[in-house]
Amino acid sequence: MKTLLLATRNEGKKMELQEMLNDIGISVINLHDIPPLPEVVEDGKTFKENAEKKAYETAKATGYWCLADDSGLVVDALNGQPGIYSARFAGPEASDENNNHKLLDLMKGIDESKRTARFVCCMALSTPEGETLVVEDYCEGIILRQPVGEQGFGYDPLFMPQGYNQSMAQLSRQEKNLISHRGKALNRMKPIIISKMSE
Repeated sequence: MKTLLLATRNEGKKMELQEMLNDIGISVINLHDIPPLPEVVEDGKTFKENAEKKAYETAKATGYWCLADDSGLVVDALNGQPGIYSARFAGPEASDENNNHKLLDLMKGIDESKRTARFVCCMALSTPEGETLVVEDYCEGIILRQPVGEQGFGYDPLFMPQGYNQSMAQLSRQEKNLISHRGKALNRMKPIIISKMSE
């Protein structure tokens, strides 16, 4: 079985990814499963720049094929915030709850029609030799007025996907994987992983 290193310590992301790659015989590990590495400084101006840098530097340092994603929430009424700062929106050590609280504060008084947003996922696959391939995808929706649901992580309880009357945090993992920005990006990346890792 081939091993793919996911450049994150987020166990939720690892679980989502392993479920989606189970059928092709690829084992997913993350940064918790290998000796400590220096943090990759995410100083890119876009999701793409950050994803490429994480994948390239981690693959080079470990010798593993590496998949990195940079994802975030882009809210139209906030001029694209939190964007690339989604994970640390309320500060460097912010919890999901802190970030959600800050988002709700900033969205107070914003009319339903102007609460549009999208989750963005840019995914980069890097070989140990430095070849990097990138895909990007989206999930459109709106920001709710209060958190709903217990599933998922991040901003899922505040995000209602287009065409649904439930938050992302009320969907089963299977449903979420079908429509989420990460699920859609991974579906585009999956054939690339299969063809590249079987070469």
